[in-house]
Amino acid sequence: MLNEGIAPNRGSILNAMACIHREHEADDFCRVVIDNGLDSDQFVQNAAMGMYARCGRIDVARRFFDGILDKDLVAWTSMIEAYVQADLPINALELFKQMKLQGIVPDSVTLLSLIHAVSNLASFQLARFVHGVITRSFFKNHIALDTAVIDLYVKCGNLEYARNCFDRMSARNLISWSTMISGYGMHGHGREALCLFDQMKASIKPDHIAFVSVLSACSHGGLIAEGWECFKAMNRDFGVTPRTEHYACMVDLLGRAGRLSEAQAFIERMPITPDAGVWGALLGACRIHSNLDTAETAARHLFNLDAENPGRYILLSNIYASSGKRKEADDIRALMKSRGVRKTVGHTIIEIKNKVYTFVAGDTSNPQTDLIYSELRKLMDRIQEAGYVPDLSFVLHDTQEETKEKMLYAHSEKLAIVFGLMNSAPESKIRIRKNLRVCGDCHNATKFISEVTKREIVMRDAHRFHHFKTGSCSCGDYW
Repeated sequence: MLNEGIAPNRGSILNAMACIHREHEADDFCRVVIDNGLDSDQFVQNAAMGMYARCGRIDVARRFFDGILDKDLVAWTSMIEAYVQADLPINALELFKQMKLQGIVPDSVTLLSLIHAVSNLASFQLARFVHGVITRSFFKNHIALDTAVIDLYVKCGNLEYARNCFDRMSARNLISWSTMISGYGMHGHGREALCLFDQMKASIKPDHIAFVSVLSACSHGGLIAEGWECFKAMNRDFGVTPRTEHYACMVDLLGRAGRLSEAQAFIERMPITPDAGVWGALLGACRIHSNLDTAETAARHLFNLDAENPGRYILLSNIYASSGKRKEADDIRALMKSRGVRKTVGHTIIEIKNKVYTFVAGDTSNPQTDLIYSELRKLMDRIQEAGYVPDLSFVLHDTQEETKEKMLYAHSEKLAIVFGLMNSAPESKIRIRKNLRVCGDCHNATKFISEVTKREIVMRDAHRFHHFKTGSCSCGDYW
């Protein structure tokens, strides 16, 4: 169109901006916007914010936001959502507070973005704050918001609050039911999930999402017979054709229980082509049960289907390392590097007195660093006396045993827990969130920590919740 000498208008600009996901294209297009005198148009400015946010340039998106003189609710909501999408929830919350100070009344879209931000932080106190904002905004019987609040409390580790919100709903849709069922599953309450699923069937026909929720709950709870029955009932009783995600749940269910050959045979009988989710479930089960042969089979498929996912390489490398095959473990790491795949940096967050703290492995950025490591050494001595033995297979570096132990001690989960023990009331729960799957050694250590300190520790990782109490975990070591 430009080559034909036709000047773009607002509509063509907005439509084009919505399609751009690459930074160099965004920069080129902004020059077109400026050349055609549309850079001061508020709709175009809002679209530019979203465009740069999608391209990962949140700094440029913020400059566009700051350049809008008369910011309306669309503008504020767009920037808040941009921060959420960029995984900057604290920035999103701060911007929301600024918006409120400007007297801008949030709508349901703004509040949904805010809920998403707090979900990423897994902060119970912030969840209550957001719930209060929604209540004061007089959003009553709003199914989408009510359901989002249920999901928020689930992800913040409080099933009681989530269920209370669910029970108070005047009307529920499929997503509402599925969210609560999934919540029970994430926390290891498979029986409660099945009970709620039965109640759901009495009032509404379950869809494919509901079946994913209940099958996942069965998997987390080790309910094999019940999971099989739900899977069979999908098409037989409700006319719901199983999709790859349902098959992945079944592979996960069988694999976690150690029935790996059965899981592999199940995959081979699938009437549809297994995707990365299916093979990933099998690989994850191989890590639990140290089955190298099946792991190699699953990994071969994953390296073709999901070559950019660092977790696949790390998982296989860990399986090799735990099996004593150091060279093969190093080869997988080298393959990962040669393909330009970068490992996701693990971190753990904890909220203390309405402030969120983030830890990475070997972290020294906290003002209490010296005290944290001092208390950590004491705690490690206490749990070793109680029977804890470090699992050095979770340290892949070719270093001496003593050095490996020190590296394990400095994992982000342990640092966050010690910080929580130091800075919270003796009777309070410690709540932490790991962005990746919890390290097996940290999972074991946390059981001992809960025993020797007499503290309950709630840990949310990338897959589920773990409630540690008096030396045991709610997952039953089944995760």
